[in-house]
Amino acid sequence: MKTIFVNPKEVERKWWLVDADGQTLGRLASRIAHVLRGKNKPAFVPHQEVGDWVVVVNAEKIRVTGKKLTDKIYYRFTGWAGGVRQEPLGRRLARRPTFPVEQAIKGMLPKGPLGRKLFKNVKVYAGPSHPHAAQKPQKIDL
Repeated sequence: MKTIFVNPKEVERKWWLVDADGQTLGRLASRIAHVLRGKNKPAFVPHQEVGDWVVVVNAEKIRVTGKKLTDKIYYRFTGWAGGVRQEPLGRRLARRPTFPVEQAIKGMLPKGPLGRKLFKNVKVYAGPSHPHAAQKPQKIDL
């Protein structure tokens, strides 16, 4: 079987606008990752960047199920002995409203250079406004 290569100049890439108001975090992130990879296109190639750009607004109004606001913990390490810091989702949303959406999308993309490149194609904003009006993003209902 031959490996399919798509010329990056021939791929038509669009800008999409997603409203995260009232959306469940994981379901929203998986659908956005699907569009970023380009799996919604007939010319999908797993090893190339053929996906679209996605602008997410109202990230502070996402919904989570169960007791995730108190029980879901984000960890980070300072680099020092005993330097593991933890913060629940509720407090992280209050401090940095875009972080949980970004992390959920990033976790659903491939690991490595391709995933890092694809993650640059998503723009997440806490409120309803965004600076990408010149690109004329089309509203997509996920």
